[in-house]
Amino acid sequence: MAEARSKEALVVCSDRNMNAGITIWDLETGEDLCHIPTCASPLHGLVCLKNQFLLASQVQRHRSFGGGAIFTWSLNKPQVLHRSYPLECIGPICSTKDGLFLVGGAPSGNAYIWEISSGKLLKIWRAHGKSLSCFSISGDDSLLISGADDGVVCVWTMISVLDISDSEQCVNLPSFYTWSQHEAPITALLSTSIGLNSFMISSSVDGVCKVWDLTSGRLLQTHSYICGVTAIALDPDEQVLFSGCDDGSIFINQLDIGFEDNPPIILGDHSMVLSGHKGSITALSFSINGSWLISASEDCTVCIWDVRNWQIIRKFDHKKGRITNLVVVPQISLLAEYARRSLPRLHVSVLDKAPNHKDKSDVVSTLHTRRIPEDHIQSSGFRSYTSMVQQILDLEQGRTSEAIQMKVETSVENRLWAMSMTKHMSAMNNHLRSRFLDLMQYQLPAHPDLTIEKRKKQKSSDKEDLRETPA
Repeated sequence: MAEARSKEALVVCSDRNMNAGITIWDLETGEDLCHIPTCASPLHGLVCLKNQFLLASQVQRHRSFGGGAIFTWSLNKPQVLHRSYPLECIGPICSTKDGLFLVGGAPSGNAYIWEISSGKLLKIWRAHGKSLSCFSISGDDSLLISGADDGVVCVWTMISVLDISDSEQCVNLPSFYTWSQHEAPITALLSTSIGLNSFMISSSVDGVCKVWDLTSGRLLQTHSYICGVTAIALDPDEQVLFSGCDDGSIFINQLDIGFEDNPPIILGDHSMVLSGHKGSITALSFSINGSWLISASEDCTVCIWDVRNWQIIRKFDHKKGRITNLVVVPQISLLAEYARRSLPRLHVSVLDKAPNHKDKSDVVSTLHTRRIPEDHIQSSGFRSYTSMVQQILDLEQGRTSEAIQMKVETSVENRLWAMSMTKHMSAMNNHLRSRFLDLMQYQLPAHPDLTIEKRKKQKSSDKEDLRETPA
């Protein structure tokens, strides 16, 4: 147990066929630790929930479910825990840092958000005009960022996304920011915080990475490369940008984020290039301890780079197909004993296929519309059809103890749900208020320490000095 506590494991998957599954390697020795069968996940289609569960969207049709699927596994068990079948085929997925909500994107441009613990589909909205390609969520879980094949990046407040007062499907949800400066599909999104400021980095097939200020919405930097950028990552200190390209190279650039009026265009530094792959880079990540950079490629290999000298210290061959996703987890999370001891333990449910904002009590009102066979009426202990109808009406109007108990349970459940949502939205509101104050402080004049009275006195003093000055 003590040895596994300090070790790390690399989780990878492919999109070639369902038999490829998910492979888990020992990051230090390359040993096969576990294989999870039956998984074929697209780019950005794999997430790990607080080192307890894996969720992966599937690219292939399943049985009669033409919309694809999302599978859930416990990290310490290779058997599928849940199979969920959304309305549409889901590509990229992303979860909030607290593990409460899951966001998924469809080729139609629709975005979905579920509550993970209950499986409730909270909202479907039209996010983009073309297929969604990637998501990112800010470090404080207050902003959702989406990218698509139309080259557009949208920023949404989680408060508006989680507002389920409008239950209409595919609503036009207004975005907080919309940026359309890229000229080709978006390939990756990263959100980061440096000091008190929050930033977002977007990459595209157009060979450009852009750095955005999430507080003001301004473009701060543009990094330009000679080939399309397919994956990006930040070092643990969030000061260095790593850009993987479609020719297999990985460029290294210092961010040096400032607040210049004219955003600079920074050319990729060709002297700082890592070359170890023969195919397009599909994923980049850092080890948990920050000592290794991990890169995956369409050439079916994974390279482990030592950050001290940028040499490849280990190379994995994934013969089951190109690697589309990689995640690093502590090895201890693969042990059943850790799963029993880990607190708090997340609860994961089957994801709903369609949104349902009705209370459970609403189901009772539909009972009288259902036609019950006559033989069932006779065997159910009802004296007559009239008495049966009367019992149904009593149930609907809350006259029986069963109906009262049902309403009480529904009321308690709704109250717990409302308390949880209120707490979560209150936290996000505090984060947004803090960002607004940061923005106001950023827009103050050059001498913010002078109050209005001080400025008036300063102007009067300046006029007196002018009068006393000889002509």
